[in-house]
Amino acid sequence: MSLHPPIPYLKAEYIETDTGNKVSRKATIAGPRNIILGGKTIISSGAIIRGDLRRAGPGHIVVIQLGRYCVVGEGCVIRPPYKTYRGNFNYYPMKIGNYVHIGANSVVEAATIGNHVEIGKNCIIGKFTIIKDCAKIADNTVLLPNSVVPALAHMSGWPAQFIEDLPESTEENIEAQTKQYYNRFQPVEAD
Repeated sequence: MSLHPPIPYLKAEYIETDTGNKVSRKATIAGPRNIILGGKTIISSGAIIRGDLRRAGPGHIVVIQLGRYCVVGEGCVIRPPYKTYRGNFNYYPMKIGNYVHIGANSVVEAATIGNHVEIGKNCIIGKFTIIKDCAKIADNTVLLPNSVVPALAHMSGWPAQFIEDLPESTEENIEAQTKQYYNRFQPVEAD
C-alpha cells in the first residue's frame, strides 16, 4: 500500500499534451498561443489563464510562461500584471518557474515567480509581485502589488508579513512534492 494514494481524475475531463501537461477541459485557457507550459504541468478544473491580454500597440503579445512540474489549482486566476499609461492598459509578461504549486482559488498577477515556490489556497498575489526561489506563501495570504518576497521566506497574512526563514532543504522538498503530485495525478475511466 502506497503512503501517497493516487489523485484520480476523469480521463475524459483532461487533455494530455505530448510534453505531459494535463489541462482540464473545464479550465479557461484564453489566448493559448501566448501561454507556454514547460511540461508535466497540471491546469485544474475552473482555472483561468489569460494569455489573450495585449500591450498597447499593434502586435504586442504578452506571454505567460509556466515551467515544468507546475500545478495550477482549481479556480485559480492567472493573468499578466498591467499598468495604465496615457489611458491605455499595458499588460506585461509573466514568468512562473519550475516546481511551483498554486493552491485553489488563488489570483496571481505577479511579474515573476521563481522555482520551487508554494502558494497556498485563496491567496492574492498582487500586480508586479516578484517571488524569489524556494518561497512559501501561506493559505489566505495577500501580497500587495509590487511586493518582493525573498528566497527561502515564509509569508503569511493580510497584508503578507514575513514569518520565518525556510530551511535549505526547501528546494528538494518542494521539487519532490510537485513531482509526487504529478505522478499521483492518475486518469480513471468514467463508470
